[in-house]
Amino acid sequence: MSEDPKKNESKNQFDKVKDRLSKKPQLPKNSFNIYWIYAIILAVLIGIQLFSSIGGEGKEISTGRFLVEMLKKGHVKEIKVVNGDRAEIYIKKDSLNLHQYDSVRSKAAGPHYLIRNLNDENFEKEVTEVQKDLPYENRVYPEKVTQNNWYEPIGTFLIPTIIIIIIWVIVMRRMAGGAGGGQIFNIGKSKAQLFDKDTNVSITFNDVAGLEGAKIEIKEIVDFLKQPKKYTELGAKIPKGALLVGPPGTGKTLLAKAVAGEAKVPFFSLSGSDFVEMFVGVGASRVRDLFRQAKEKAPCIIFIDEIDAVGRARGKSPMTGANDERESTLNQLLTEMDGFGTNSGVIILAATNRADVLDRALLRAGRFDRQIYVDMPDKNERLEIFKVHLKPLKLSPNLDIEFLAKQTPGFSGADIANVCNEAALIAARQDKKTVDKQDFLDAVDRIIGGLEKRNKIISVNEKKVIAFHEAGHASVSWLLEYASPLVKVTIVPRGRSLGAAWYLPEERQITTTEQLFDELCAALGGRASEEITFGKISTGALSDLEKITKQAYAMVMYYGLNDKIGNVSFYDSTGQAEYSFNKPYSEKTAEMIDQEVSKLIEKAYTRTKEILSENKGKLTGLANLLLEKEVIFKEDLEAIFGARPLAWAQDSKPGGDLKEEKATTEAPAGNPTTLF
Repeated sequence: MSEDPKKNESKNQFDKVKDRLSKKPQLPKNSFNIYWIYAIILAVLIGIQLFSSIGGEGKEISTGRFLVEMLKKGHVKEIKVVNGDRAEIYIKKDSLNLHQYDSVRSKAAGPHYLIRNLNDENFEKEVTEVQKDLPYENRVYPEKVTQNNWYEPIGTFLIPTIIIIIIWVIVMRRMAGGAGGGQIFNIGKSKAQLFDKDTNVSITFNDVAGLEGAKIEIKEIVDFLKQPKKYTELGAKIPKGALLVGPPGTGKTLLAKAVAGEAKVPFFSLSGSDFVEMFVGVGASRVRDLFRQAKEKAPCIIFIDEIDAVGRARGKSPMTGANDERESTLNQLLTEMDGFGTNSGVIILAATNRADVLDRALLRAGRFDRQIYVDMPDKNERLEIFKVHLKPLKLSPNLDIEFLAKQTPGFSGADIANVCNEAALIAARQDKKTVDKQDFLDAVDRIIGGLEKRNKIISVNEKKVIAFHEAGHASVSWLLEYASPLVKVTIVPRGRSLGAAWYLPEERQITTTEQLFDELCAALGGRASEEITFGKISTGALSDLEKITKQAYAMVMYYGLNDKIGNVSFYDSTGQAEYSFNKPYSEKTAEMIDQEVSKLIEKAYTRTKEILSENKGKLTGLANLLLEKEVIFKEDLEAIFGARPLAWAQDSKPGGDLKEEKATTEAPAGNPTTLF
């Protein structure tokens, strides 16, 4: 039975790539270093200076002293005027024995003295005038000499030129290696950071908690690189690319780091913005250089973080006449990923939280064969993430980690890491030896609501309005069937809010019309309470109105939950609607949508006022308790309103004594009801 030639070719290809990777690169034995040239030039300059200083020049002396102390007394043997600007003085051999010539006696041949900055004509007259009383045979007259020094051109021309060249080279090297886009010589080179066997990455899949589904798919790629024969024998081909998609903070980059630590193959890491440059053609050049390096190192992995910076859909620019450099970079990336050239053994990993704006050609099979969704963690995954981030902390022995996981619905992995760090900071601020449950609950408060501001000055009347506003939220959410269970209410200013009501929302995948309507009523409880109690309303419901307006429009426009609009959705999953100036519906439909949203909100507000009017006495009692304590918990509401008669609410209540533990949580996606 004959073997498939394609299968044999694939096996041989991977064997060659592995052999190439196992070979160590041979470095040249005698590598040339340009700094040797700098050292030689410096040595030559120093030698010239030493030579010129050790040469035959004599001791410098002034013209007046020479004429009076030497020439007039007849001690001078010879005077040489060199090049008309200096005079070399030679003393007679007999006169050198005098005490005044002790310093120059060692220079037997001379010249013994030197006069600089000479005026040739005046000097000759002065010499003649001084010697007029001397006998004729003892007179000495200047002898003019022309002298050329071989090192003078070096000093006047070559040395400054060499210095300028050295300074220029140093400046250019600094610009080439400096930050801020100053890479003059390597402007078209890839900025990818290479991780290989010499720079091991310590992160593995064991450090990535949760994300089990994503890890299964990504582990297969790593296993393919480690054991290619296991797949090639069955005729399978290695995936060319995998795109990690998910909200910010869910662990996409961390998953890529784990791949680098597990694969044990060269790993190129860079950001999508590294391709973007102000110069034309630079992005495409960097893409070519990146894939050239990757092919040399194959099998290897290229990881492009935030690929939406360079992979946005072509022809969808929000500005007319926008720069086409990004599009040319994307075109080059598309060609390198799946063009006529072969990228055997090169796998592309990319991460983004805006997959909706990516070009369709980038997402097709053959480029990114897989899209791996990295979602927000559920309760069990949050438990695993907490276990990872709690390892370096000194924890209280009775800390219940499962309780923390229940109290943080909607938190991403990055949020949980921040909670653990904030809890440790809070414990250290209070000089504790361990981090306990209360520190974690305070950390959640701090992250979601902001820092407490107990010293903020609030008048008595304002404080009363705030108390009734928050009591309205708490009362309506307690009395409605589908509203989120209340955990804590406070009128202590925190962050930008003057008060807040905290809930523990149910973790659900789908939401019904009744559930959404009850949420609208709970959000309007604050304003309705103000109107019922004081007969007037304030600006304190700003965040509430913003929240319900967005939710009401979503119910009518996106979810098809309105009878008059019908089963129609104007939601655009591609994300391109934000760049369009045209609405996907007519003006008549737009007017109808506005009317239906207004009716929906007014219906919810009317129902909310009816609920609070029927329970006005309990509302007042709760507000007075809130004014007294400033912070109240679920147990306080139970004492006033009685237990919630809902079976599902009993199942969803958090563990532990909430009053004692001051549990205060809500998903970041649904911020606490605040009063501005």
